[in-house]
Amino acid sequence: MSDNFIRFSSVAKINRFLHITGRRQDGYHELQSVFQFLNFGDFLEYKVTQTGNINLLTPIAGVDNDSNLIVKAANALKPFASVDLGVDIKLEKNLPMGGGLGGGSSNAATTLLALNALWKLDLDQQTLINIGVKLGADVPVFIKGVTAFAEGIGEKLQPFHCDQPWFLVTIPGVEISTASVFTHKDLPRSTAKHTIEEIDIDQCVNDCEALVRKLYPEVEKLMAWLLEYAPSRLTGTGACIFSTFSDKKSAEQLQAKLPKGVKSFVAQGLTQTPTLHELQQL
Repeated sequence: MSDNFIRFSSVAKINRFLHITGRRQDGYHELQSVFQFLNFGDFLEYKVTQTGNINLLTPIAGVDNDSNLIVKAANALKPFASVDLGVDIKLEKNLPMGGGLGGGSSNAATTLLALNALWKLDLDQQTLINIGVKLGADVPVFIKGVTAFAEGIGEKLQPFHCDQPWFLVTIPGVEISTASVFTHKDLPRSTAKHTIEEIDIDQCVNDCEALVRKLYPEVEKLMAWLLEYAPSRLTGTGACIFSTFSDKKSAEQLQAKLPKGVKSFVAQGLTQTPTLHELQQL
């Protein structure tokens, strides 16, 4: 960590399942899902300045800094901060874009949480969630930082007791636009709603999975291969696939067998993000 920079985790999430239960008049979809975090992700470092400027020192190739959710999150907090407060930010990017792992949303949430503390804004969690949901539907769950059952467009969250298996997460060589999946005419949109008490993760599905497998041969090929070895499911709108195991060794054994060139990582499910603990250490 560089001098005066403070480092925070920005972990991945997976959707243990994803049901699309309807479509609203504004075009957003009603859904039900369980978000679980992984002990793997990006890292962000922040150094408070007195310049009033938001500087992302590590741009992402192909993404304009002003369009980056990290910068958008910081700017969304500026009205609550002293005019002379700014920040320099470094990003260590480990999560793929367009993979369904929530990397951008996680980055935004970590930025909101970190700057709320470092700028001493003292905004409560609900205020941060209200800011975050305008940046993306997945941002609120990262702000709460605990495994959650999600409804609405993903912003209605209840804590959810969940197992903590090990996962092999594989990354097909394709980036999938969430918007392209949610606007597709063939996406199922009428799955019956369930109460939180009725949810059985193993019996639920990802309503986006069949469509994504049809549209993206890279996903179909890898999914078919993985299913020969372990229960495997698409996360979010894809493209990443998670295969579930009871122990780390079994996940690593399948990882060693993966077809040549397939990127992957092994991680354990968490009940809360490390970011919450890191904030308490300030």
